[in-house]
Amino acid sequence: QKLLRLARESTIMTQREQVLVIAEAGVNHNGSIATAKKLVDVAAEAGADICKFQTFIPENVISRFATKAEYQQKTTGAEESQLDMVRKLRLSDADHFELERQCHERNIEFLSTGFDLDSVDFLRKNFALRRNKIPSGEITNLPLVFRVASSGIPIVLSTGMATLADIEEALAVIALGYLAPDERRPTRAHWRAAFASDSGQHLLRERVTLLHCTTEYPAPMHDVNLRAMHSMREAFGLPVGLSDHSDGIAMPLAAVALGATVIEKHFTLDRSAEGPDHAASLAPDELAAMVRGIRDVSAAMGDGRKVPAPSEVRNVAIARKSLVARQAIRVGEAYTEENLTAKRPGTGIDASRYWEMLGRVATRDYQVDELIRE
Repeated sequence: QKLLRLARESTIMTQREQVLVIAEAGVNHNGSIATAKKLVDVAAEAGADICKFQTFIPENVISRFATKAEYQQKTTGAEESQLDMVRKLRLSDADHFELERQCHERNIEFLSTGFDLDSVDFLRKNFALRRNKIPSGEITNLPLVFRVASSGIPIVLSTGMATLADIEEALAVIALGYLAPDERRPTRAHWRAAFASDSGQHLLRERVTLLHCTTEYPAPMHDVNLRAMHSMREAFGLPVGLSDHSDGIAMPLAAVALGATVIEKHFTLDRSAEGPDHAASLAPDELAAMVRGIRDVSAAMGDGRKVPAPSEVRNVAIARKSLVARQAIRVGEAYTEENLTAKRPGTGIDASRYWEMLGRVATRDYQVDELIRE
């Protein structure tokens, strides 16, 4: 009965919020709304919580002199500029509304990341987003960070390429955005004061999740550095997660085991498709496997209390041992090392009482292997 009670208590204490899985469609639609809608379907069927896209006006984000990243040159060639590449990957305003409807129909949350102020405003004015996502490349773009925070809704902040100092400054601006969304010309003194205030810290803890990230596609395993999640959690007291760019699904599962509350991962319909991010994305079956693995690892984490699990209580009697007659014992005969031993099943006197029983007198006759009774 004690084991059953402990097991029930353990079951109650293991109930926890589900890890939030963001299926990052990004620009893997290649500018096609039909492909984008198929990506929503794949994310929903995989069991992800959110299907996320990217919203941008290319000319507002990228200078005509900007070169492609090395990984982009490998996947799309070096001839065209970064700006020309990204122009082909933009979704129209109408496409966004269609994708929101598609997400609603498939019972998955719609989310898109704004990469410029006009895009942030477009998302804010036209969509009832449950949260905002600030990408790694924008963490030092403090005007954009402030604009995102001024909406007042929760924020998932990616921290690729960032130091703890970069993260602290972004969090300070977020705190100010939450506390004083109408501030016209924020100053460092303003956002530092907001960050230091009790109300600012409360809002950050309530609304912000930090995602560790390695901004390379794919990210080398020796650069993933999952322990950085612990460093950020210790430094800022905020929930943490992982935006993963490594190959495969091992790192997201490991991150959940280390306490990640949010996992973000790129996926595609076809890893061989033309475009900058397909090669470093998961195929549909891999996305589904990742979500299943995350759910399993999350469920397996438990609460840390070392008590019998409900499923193993019924096996106690089978796996543990009781005191039995090693040889025939007559009534009135003392229990000795020669006539007493421990064997399965565990339904009698527990084997832990072996030394206690030595020297006591048998109150009845016992056959070989018969359970000893009090």
